[in-house]
Amino acid sequence: MLAKEHDRSSSRGSSLTMSPSDFLDKLMGKTSGYDARIRPNFKGPPVNVTCNIFINSFGSVTETTMDYRVNIFLRQKWNDPRLAYSEYPDPSLDLDPSMLDSIWKPDLFFANEKGANFHDVTTDNKLLRISKDGTVLYSIRLTLILSCPMDLKNFPMDVQTCTMQLESFGYTMNDLIFEWLDEGPVQVAEGLTLPQFIMREEKELGYCTKHYNTGKFTCIEVKFKLERQMGYYLIQMYIPSLLIVILSWVSFWINMDAAPARVALGITTVLTMTTQSSGSRASLPKVSYVKAIDIWMAVCLLFVFAALLEYAGVNFVSRQQKEFLRLKRRQKRNLKEEELREGRFHFSGYSMAPCMKDGAAVKSATTDAVQQPSILKDAEHNRRKFVDRAKRIDTISRAAFPLAFLIFNIFYWITYKIIRHGTAAKV
Repeated sequence: MLAKEHDRSSSRGSSLTMSPSDFLDKLMGKTSGYDARIRPNFKGPPVNVTCNIFINSFGSVTETTMDYRVNIFLRQKWNDPRLAYSEYPDPSLDLDPSMLDSIWKPDLFFANEKGANFHDVTTDNKLLRISKDGTVLYSIRLTLILSCPMDLKNFPMDVQTCTMQLESFGYTMNDLIFEWLDEGPVQVAEGLTLPQFIMREEKELGYCTKHYNTGKFTCIEVKFKLERQMGYYLIQMYIPSLLIVILSWVSFWINMDAAPARVALGITTVLTMTTQSSGSRASLPKVSYVKAIDIWMAVCLLFVFAALLEYAGVNFVSRQQKEFLRLKRRQKRNLKEEELREGRFHFSGYSMAPCMKDGAAVKSATTDAVQQPSILKDAEHNRRKFVDRAKRIDTISRAAFPLAFLIFNIFYWITYKIIRHGTAAKV
């Protein structure tokens, strides 16, 4: 009994006197027999790796390239029985990141990644923690640019779904399986805000197992629901274009004889609307389908152009009176020429004036004097008729254009803001 107690005390003393360096060499050094090239449970059941992410920042959602930038802490946890220990009193060991090269790690990569970089200021942003039972916690800080295919049909009242896929590159599901952590698999930094979007609290977690020619590989994914805030587009796009359309209606209250003023106003609004429409498409990809902002800009441009054409119609109708008078003068001139031509055939060599009776000459002069005021009265009546018709077009346009634009607004906002936006939010 005394010999056994002496052996226990001597072994306890040797463990307490063992330096951390000697302990690590014994655990995973050259003398330990640990091989980082071989996975845990080799030729046995697959290694279960539980993952969770902590989002530090989320932003730079770019429509032109259809991607987004995110800064995360990626944490992986798995069990490696070869790293279990009992010689050291601490329940877990926080080791230097350089020790990561000495142990086996899952070959995780981001399937929809476009670009990524590690952080090494002031040192490598990595964490390695080993527990007594061999559980390994590996955490690393990453900045990722991930692909996010977007459906911009409802832009700028759209809801986008951006995914993050974590996949094994070399180990099939016979060797490695990724799973989400049961509690808090995706955490977001407190007070995280996006410039144009609101990130919904609920995040859809799932599996995205990939089947390739080389085998079936484990894959997990998280889907972020991003709801676009349209305050920027209201200020920069919708309100200015609305004011330009209203400005084009001012020409209906300008006198139709002021052609330079009305034409200048119409052309200016058309050019301004064209520039505004081009600016709205500058920050968007060249997609083949029609977006909500395209319909708005196209209809606004149509209303502005229609206001310019309206004055062209008014001007044409008002000038019909002048054309009518010009035609009347031409007909009267032709009649006089015919009378002169006929008078040459009946003309004799002697003057007919002395032979004419005074009554006939007086009657002819009286008839001409009576006809001239009646012609002037008819001309004035026709002029007023055409001018009144042109004014009526302006009067109708003052009510028809705003009413038509109001009806379009009702249908537009109900369709995109309520119906389609609600449908996209449920998906």
